[in-house]
Amino acid sequence: MTRIIALLAMLALMPGAAVAQDAGQIARVQAGQSCPGCNLFQAELAYLDLPGIDVSGARLRQANLALVTMNHARFDGTNLSIANLFGGRFTGASFRNADLTRANLVGAYFGSADFSGATLDGATLSGAEMGSARGLTQAQLSSACGDASTRLPVGLTVPTCG
Repeated sequence: MTRIIALLAMLALMPGAAVAQDAGQIARVQAGQSCPGCNLFQAELAYLDLPGIDVSGARLRQANLALVTMNHARFDGTNLSIANLFGGRFTGASFRNADLTRANLVGAYFGSADFSGATLDGATLSGAEMGSARGLTQAQLSSACGDASTRLPVGLTVPTCG
């Protein structure tokens, strides 16, 4: 039993390839190439214009997408937890089944974006334009927060951030 505990402790201290970001994959996306399933952990994508890119199933946890333009991009099943989407443009993008837990969506534009099955737990939507977004439910929004300038589809509300 002691050997197993020692082995587990040793493995926990070793950097794993599955955990660390992949600089080559990040460079591909920064150059505008699709990269479904890629490890883009903490990727720096701020201010880029990446229309139609497909990063479905990718790991974009803690990534910086501030002021990015990713119209018609695909984020299906993507981990965007704790990501910064501040002021980004995501017209017609698909966030189906994406994990946006604790993500910053402040001031971002999501015209006609699809949020079917997306997780928004703890996400900040203050000032986000989601009035024509599709697939949003009250249950999703009840676990997020926003403010008076958050625009949502008719009949949906979001708690005020505290």
